[in-house]
Amino acid sequence: MRTKQFLSKLEHDQIVAAIRAAESKTSGEIRVYIQRGKLKTDPLISAQKKLRRLRMDKTSERNAVLIFIAPRAHKFAVVGDKAIHEKCGEQFWQQVVDGMREHFQKEKFSRAIVEGIEEVGKLLSTHFPRTPDSSNELPDEIIER
Repeated sequence: MRTKQFLSKLEHDQIVAAIRAAESKTSGEIRVYIQRGKLKTDPLISAQKKLRRLRMDKTSERNAVLIFIAPRAHKFAVVGDKAIHEKCGEQFWQQVVDGMREHFQKEKFSRAIVEGIEEVGKLLSTHFPRTPDSSNELPDEIIER
């Protein structure tokens, strides 16, 4: 699917609202990245690189999560920084990906992303609850590059 077509089907406001709702209960950060153009490597490797390039590995608690989507390649990945990955392990990420995949296959793109955000948000709020000192360290908007 062409990236432009994919983006036209997304409900951007709903996705940003889901990010804000999830982050309101945690000190963690969640970002959504839409890859324009071709994907040249494994989506997991690309997601890990993007997490670093977006400086998501510089949050104060190392608890940022990136949902990386490459619509043209029909691939996506969900990755977390060091502290959150240590808390949940591979099984959690696979569970999130599996749930999102079902919606993607039915072309329910926004639902897939929102559900992924909600699942990640629950985990973040359990391990990294919001405190009075918590601040929003990263923008909530969807990144499209």
